[in-house]
Amino acid sequence: MSPCPSVSLLLIFFLTSLHAASADGRSTNIIHETCKKCAQEDPNVSYKFCVASLESNPYCHCANLRGLGLVSIKLLRHNVTRTRSYTEKLLKSKEMDPSVRACLQDCLELYSDAVATLAEAIRAYKDERYGDANIDLSSVMDASTTCEAGFTEKGTGSPLARRNKDSFRLSALALSIITMLSRSSH
Repeated sequence: MSPCPSVSLLLIFFLTSLHAASADGRSTNIIHETCKKCAQEDPNVSYKFCVASLESNPYCHCANLRGLGLVSIKLLRHNVTRTRSYTEKLLKSKEMDPSVRACLQDCLELYSDAVATLAEAIRAYKDERYGDANIDLSSVMDASTTCEAGFTEKGTGSPLARRNKDSFRLSALALSIITMLSRSSH
């Protein structure tokens, strides 16, 4: 006598759910383990920021370390692209302090260059040219600090402070993961 179809379906559902829960547990573990190691090795990486950033991306839930690295770079690209767009929007305002406008124009140039640099970083990363990706990501990190420094030098508040900080932190995260991958490939 063959088993009842509903029992077979129930068994398939149970096994699928068990596998999904197991895979989700592994992905959560790799995210937490990676973030713990990054935070221990790099003072610019916050464990909480790392976990929140990586867990916000649905593609991280089935990733290995290499996958997490690519996701971190793509999160950075998203941040940089949105910061560039936000800067363009701010510059459309007619009423703005000239020193703030000058800083925003500098930041727009920096972030526009950073978008192109991130495309190169992703290509280098996918080709496992981690040294080249490291150089590109370091350049993007410098763009965020240079942008913020412009406002500080002029003694004016930065309308991009939070975005610059996030860009810096995402750059640090991506660089930290690349460092881990570089060590494991030698």
